[in-house]
Amino acid sequence: MSTRHRAREYVLKALYALEQGGQTREEIRASIIDKSGLDENGIEFSQRLYDLVCDNLKKTDNQIIRLATNWTLDRIAIVDKNILRMAICEAEYMPDIPLKVAINEAIELAKKYSTLDSASFVNGILDRVLHEKQT
Repeated sequence: MSTRHRAREYVLKALYALEQGGQTREEIRASIIDKSGLDENGIEFSQRLYDLVCDNLKKTDNQIIRLATNWTLDRIAIVDKNILRMAICEAEYMPDIPLKVAINEAIELAKKYSTLDSASFVNGILDRVLHEKQT
C-alpha cells in the first residue's frame, strides 16, 4: 500500500471525526494525522489534503450537490461525502495528482470503508468531475 493511499485513509478518518464534532480541526489533525506513523512525506501530504478539504468545504459541498442529481448533501453517507470532498479537492487544488489517480483512490476508499453501492456512486460523481475538467 502506497504512502499516499495510507495518508488518504488518515485524512478520511480525520474528516469523519470532524463531522462528528467534539474536537476542533486542529485537535483532530494533531490526534489523527500527526500521530499516524506516516513518514514525513505522508504526513505532509495528508496535512495538505486535510487543510484543502477543510478550507474549501462549502465550495466542494456545492459542487457535490450540483453533480449528485436527485441527492441532497444530508442524504449522502458521511464516508462517501468525505471521500468525494477529498477527491474533488485533489482534482481542483492539487495539480500534481492526476485526476484518474484521485478517482481510483476514492473508489478504493469507498470499497474499503463504505457500503457495497458506494464505489459506483462515488465513481459516478467523480466521472462527472472528470468530464467537466476535460471540457
